Amino acid sequence: MELYYVLTILDRNKRTAQEKIYQSLGLKVSQTMMGRGTATRELLSLRGLNPTEKAIMATIADRETTGKLIRQTKIKLFIDIPGNGIMVAIPVKSVGGAQTLANLTDNRPPESGKPEFSFSHELIYVILNEGHSDEVMAAARSAGATGGTVVAAKGTGVKQAEKFRRLSLANEKELLLIVAKASAKAEIMRAIMEKAGTQTKADAICFSLPVSQVAGLRTLEEE
Repeated sequence: MELYYVLTILDRNKRTAQEKIYQSLGLKVSQTMMGRGTATRELLSLRGLNPTEKAIMATIADRETTGKLIRQTKIKLFIDIPGNGIMVAIPVKSVGGAQTLANLTDNRPPESGKPEFSFSHELIYVILNEGHSDEVMAAARSAGATGGTVVAAKGTGVKQAEKFRRLSLANEKELLLIVAKASAKAEIMRAIMEKAGTQTKADAICFSLPVSQVAGLRTLEEE
């Protein structure tokens, strides 16, 4: 069955409305994380604004339900208009057994046909030391990134890894999520590693995930 891990990033005050869309589509498995936007402190201070609080909502859906979820979010939350949020659908390669699949799909029969994936965008996933998201995002912007979302996290590094790298992997961490065109991904990741990588206080590492569907980047996506 063709399954997707769907991430929705939007302002926290829209979280309840998005949860109602999930419920209307019968999506039972979901997670919500709290984050913030990546506008620089200088820019926010200049405009007299506070950091934008974000909700990062995740669910698993099959191909048909993923399409409905994106359409409903466009209609009800205007997610296709820049500034109202971003949605990405990441293909799921495998799940842990038949019971897990049944739980994720509410026992729906498998879809027929061969999946057709087109990866025009990628989700760049950056793990960094807490308090250094501004310099990591500045590095990403220097290579063409337009924005991102920061989520608080906690490292769980083992002692052997700490000794090898001479630092603690269990320090407070942040995750930085950046959606970018696939053609720009390599340059953005290279800039992050060169300007805010493991040789710096940010100690950032990054990888990317393929995105088969995206909404909220109207100037970049093709309808």
